[in-house]
Amino acid sequence: MKVFDLVCEHAHPFEGWFASADAFDEQLAGALVRCPVCDSAQVRRTPSAPRLNLSSPGPKPDDRPASPRADAESTAMPTVEQLRALWLAAARQLVRNTEDVGVRFAEEARRIHYREAPERGIRGVTTAEERAELEDEGIDVFSFPIPAAAEEPLQ
Repeated sequence: MKVFDLVCEHAHPFEGWFASADAFDEQLAGALVRCPVCDSAQVRRTPSAPRLNLSSPGPKPDDRPASPRADAESTAMPTVEQLRALWLAAARQLVRNTEDVGVRFAEEARRIHYREAPERGIRGVTTAEERAELEDEGIDVFSFPIPAAAEEPLQ
C-alpha cells in the first residue's frame, strides 16, 4: 500500500492510498483521484517523507514536559489535518440532517419561519441581498460551504 501526499489546484492537501505508484498514475489519468474538499480532479503529488511505524513503550518519565500547563496547551490545539477532518465531518453531518432546497432557500426559510411549512433543517443557496433580508426579518441563517465530497462517501 502506497500513501501519497496530494494537493489539488486550489491548494487543498490530502492523502491518497494506492496499491502502487502505477495504480495512482492510472487513477489520476482516468480523473478518479479527486479532492475531498472541492472535488477537483486537478491533483498532483507533493514531496513526502516515508512513513515508519516504530513501536515504542511510551514516554520515559524524564521525557515528560517540565510544566503540566505546557503539555495541556500542546494537546489542546488541534492540527491542521484534525481541523480539516472535523470540518468535513461537520459538513457530512449537515448534509445528512438537512434538506437541500437549492435556490429556493430564502423562500423556504420564510415559509418555515412563518409556520407555513413544517419546521426542519434546510440548506441551499441564496444571494447576499436575500440573506440580508432574511436577517432583517429575524430569520437566523449561516453560511457553511459544503464540498461535493461531503455529499457522497469517500473511497
